[in-house]
Amino acid sequence: MDGRSPQDRAAQDGGMLAALYRPGHDEAARQRFVGALKTYANGPLEGLLAARYESTLRPAFERAHGRAPGGRDDARPLFEADPLYQVWGAMVFASQGLMWQTVGETCRRIAPAVEARAAALLRGPRGSLRRDPALRPPEPIASTEIHRQPGGYFAEPRPDDLMTALLYFGTIELYRTAKGMAAAGGGVGVPGIGRYMVGVLKRRHPDLRPRRILDLGCGTGVDTLAWAEAFPEAEVHGVDLSGPLLRFAHAWAEDRGHAVHFRQANACATGLPDGRFDLIVSHILFHETWYDLVGPIFAEAHRLLAPGGLFFNADVPYQPAQIPVTKQVTNDWQVRNNGEPFWTGFADTDVAALLRAAGFAPEAVYADYEPLGAGKYFFFGGRRAAGGGA
Repeated sequence: MDGRSPQDRAAQDGGMLAALYRPGHDEAARQRFVGALKTYANGPLEGLLAARYESTLRPAFERAHGRAPGGRDDARPLFEADPLYQVWGAMVFASQGLMWQTVGETCRRIAPAVEARAAALLRGPRGSLRRDPALRPPEPIASTEIHRQPGGYFAEPRPDDLMTALLYFGTIELYRTAKGMAAAGGGVGVPGIGRYMVGVLKRRHPDLRPRRILDLGCGTGVDTLAWAEAFPEAEVHGVDLSGPLLRFAHAWAEDRGHAVHFRQANACATGLPDGRFDLIVSHILFHETWYDLVGPIFAEAHRLLAPGGLFFNADVPYQPAQIPVTKQVTNDWQVRNNGEPFWTGFADTDVAALLRAAGFAPEAVYADYEPLGAGKYFFFGGRRAAGGGA
């Protein structure tokens, strides 16, 4: 042994990019505090708020109106006047700002090493990255800092800058650590949700053997690799609007030995050939895009699928019929105040109707739920008819 830690050995011997993401002692302590604060606000404190609604707010509304609140629009004024709700909102807002501050400390420190490693990886790539400097994200996506990420998803002060991607990556790691997933799930950068989706896909479609797979809204590409792992003979592609996220995704795939092909494009108009893919997937794309674009993206996916091809998507299970009134109100607060402007628009969307309108075979359209931990996750999509038409 040479006395180096496994992380040092991996980083210094040309190992994984993940080895470079190592918060220092004080950075890690601050990130654990933020994770604990978020866990409390979104768990026990929100539970107290739900109890307050049932014991006090809802009965007050019923006495005044002779009926129960019909949903978030009825209930919002009740919550807005309540001190506990105001404390909850202040804590959630503050924790979001602290998250970007604490993760940013780590990302700024490691950025030079990550960028150097990425540059070395991309000199002789297995896969590919096709950038489009002329591409302009549509509004209001272009001017939205989703999750309140500083600079949003498109900030790129210089061509090789990876801070935008590192910040996004780092917040995922903060959440995984707070939930105990980093220790249990194999370390930094594990494609946990991607592997979960693969498991659901293989249970629902055990005979599926895709030759070409497309991940729409692939972001940093971490979960894209779950599809490359699960179908090693398949050609895997990823599309996203964000150039800096895609550059990170390309380096991330190369570092793990996967030849993935990334393309900067609008999911409504990818520029890819008709009928190219047997499987098109996405994760949380649709609650992070303007709901008016959902139908056009569905239509583009239908165009890109080969006859009999499958469209397979997972997203947050926050459709109003699925969640109690308190959760509807707290989600609506996130939309109004915390960088989730497209959340309720997507949750209110009848995706099954839009899938049918986009041409997917009506009998093969689905919009349902799968268990995930103590909760559930929303899955939706459909098949292109085997004959290629609607």
